[in-house]
Amino acid sequence: MTPAARTRTAIELLDTILTAAREGGASGDVLIARELAARRYAGSKDRRAIRALVYDAIRLCGAVPASGRAAMLALAARDPDLAATFDGSPYGPAPITPGEPAATPGVAPAWLIDALAASGVDGDQAAALLDRAPLDLRVNPLKADRDHLAAAFPDSAPIPGLDLALRLSADTQVDKSDAYDAGWFEVQDAGSQAVTLAAAAAPGMRVVDLCAGGGGKTLALAAAMAGEGAILATDSDRTRLSRLAPRAQRAGVTIVETRLLNPNREVEALADWADSADVVLIDAPCSGTGTWRRNPEARWRLNPARLARLVETQARLLDVAATLVRPGGALIHIVCSLLDAEGADQVSAFLARNPAFRAEPVALPLGTPHGPGMRLTPLSDATDGFFVARLVRAC
Repeated sequence: MTPAARTRTAIELLDTILTAAREGGASGDVLIARELAARRYAGSKDRRAIRALVYDAIRLCGAVPASGRAAMLALAARDPDLAATFDGSPYGPAPITPGEPAATPGVAPAWLIDALAASGVDGDQAAALLDRAPLDLRVNPLKADRDHLAAAFPDSAPIPGLDLALRLSADTQVDKSDAYDAGWFEVQDAGSQAVTLAAAAAPGMRVVDLCAGGGGKTLALAAAMAGEGAILATDSDRTRLSRLAPRAQRAGVTIVETRLLNPNREVEALADWADSADVVLIDAPCSGTGTWRRNPEARWRLNPARLARLVETQARLLDVAATLVRPGGALIHIVCSLLDAEGADQVSAFLARNPAFRAEPVALPLGTPHGPGMRLTPLSDATDGFFVARLVRAC
C-alpha cells in the first residue's frame, strides 16, 4: 500500500470507531482487527502502520471528533509527511482544503477534564493517561518462577516491588510462546497485580471474586493461595465468565468454582456464602479512566449519565458483597478509574451506610494513599490507573 492509501484506510477505520463509540458498539481494538482482516491486500507492515496512525489520532483528540478525517487532519497538522499523503491519488484521501476544520487536540472531553481535576488528576498526571502502555506479565508460581520466565523472554525486565512481575515492550508477541502454552504466566498490568495484593489471599481461605470477568484477578488470588482453599468466581456476563475455565486449566488452578449471576438477584444466588467469606474482592464495573493507555477511545464512550449508572451499580455491588464477608473478614473494592466518584467517595459512602465495616490501611508496593484507600497512576507508578480500598468487618 502507498502511504496515501494507509492514511485513507486509517480515516475509514476512525469513522467506524467513532460510530461504535456513539452507538455503544465494539471496542476499537476489536474493530481494527476485524476491518484489517477484511482488507486482505494489506500486508503486515501496512497493518502495523495503519494501526499506529489510528491510535495516534485517537490519543491526540480530546473531545469526540466530527469525523475520522477531522481526527487525521489534527494529526497531520503536526506531521508534514502525513499531511503530504492527502494527495488526492486514486487510493488516497482528498487534498486538504484551506481552512478545513480539524479535531481539537486534548486529553478528554471538557466535562471529564473537570471531573478528573476535581479528583486531583490534572496537568502531567492527566496527560500520562494517554501514554502507550507496556506489556506486563504475572508469573504463575504454580508452574514457574520469575527466573525461568525471564529466560524465556530475554528482553523482559523485573518490576520493583512485584516479585511475580515482568515487563516487556508493548509489541512483544507472548501468546504464541511455549511458556504461554505451559501456563507459566498471565498477561496482567502491574497495577492490576498490585491492587490484588490488597486481598492478602492465603492458603486455605474462602474467597469470592464477585465481578470476575475473564478471571485475571481470580487466577492471581488462586496463585497466592497456593492451590489450597476455595474461590467462587461470579459475573453476570456469561461470555466473559466462560473464558475463565480454559485459563484456569492452562494455569493448573483447581480451586475455582464459577457461578453466573442475574443482576439484582445476587444475594439470593449467593445465599450459601452469606457471612462466610474470608475475602470478597470486587473489581467493579467502572468508567475505565485508568485504562486509557490501552483503550484511548473509551473516553469518547463515557458521559455523565453513564458514569452515574456505573456509580449506582458499584454501590449496589458493595452492599451485596457486605452480606458475604464473615466477621473479621475483608471486602476489597477495586476500580480501574481515577474518578473519586467511583473510588474514594464511593467507599466513604459505603462506610457511612455500613458501620460494621472500617477502612484498613493498605500496604502495597506501588501507589499513594488517597482517601480511605490507595491510588495508582500511569505517571506516578508506570501502571494503569487504579483505586483500591480494604474494608474490614468488625468481629
